[in-house]
Amino acid sequence: MLANHSRFSVHSCPEAAVSAGETLDHRGVGALYRDHRPWLLAWLRKSLHCPQRAEDLSQDTFLRLLNRQDLATPREPRALLTTIARGLLVDHFRRSALERSYLDELARQPIAEQPDVEEQALLLEALAEIDRLLGSLSARARAAFLYNRLDGLGHAEIASRLGVSVPRVRQYLAQGLRQCYVALYGEPR
Repeated sequence: MLANHSRFSVHSCPEAAVSAGETLDHRGVGALYRDHRPWLLAWLRKSLHCPQRAEDLSQDTFLRLLNRQDLATPREPRALLTTIARGLLVDHFRRSALERSYLDELARQPIAEQPDVEEQALLLEALAEIDRLLGSLSARARAAFLYNRLDGLGHAEIASRLGVSVPRVRQYLAQGLRQCYVALYGEPR
């Protein structure tokens, strides 16, 4: 269940790994790329056992660095790269688990009721976006929402499972619904 997955921040880095002074520019990221990409790629290959996915995540790691405006020059570049890559790995594994769950559930449906390939891709994108938005909720709020929407549990049973009050469960559900609204319609004005 998605509620059991922890989420790492892909934008955070260990305090000790970043120096307070100068900022990292495109040339600095290029130097990091030259000096540490082979190491990062080897680290990712051990974690993934898939050279193509490791290559993609390695590139994505450096893209994250390029897109950051406020990044100080790292004192511990490998710690910074590992933190970013670990966050990308978590996102990858979450998406893979979500996709597997969806495809398993889809396989249980009669063939006549299964969506076509294009519709399946759109549904997977929507599920990934909802998962991303729910990932910004606290663990309890995410669990409450998923217990309610996926498992059909009522407020009292969710409160009992989470060890919180029924009004707190209502707050959690409202937070989850808001995130789904944002996924569908964008931020309210």
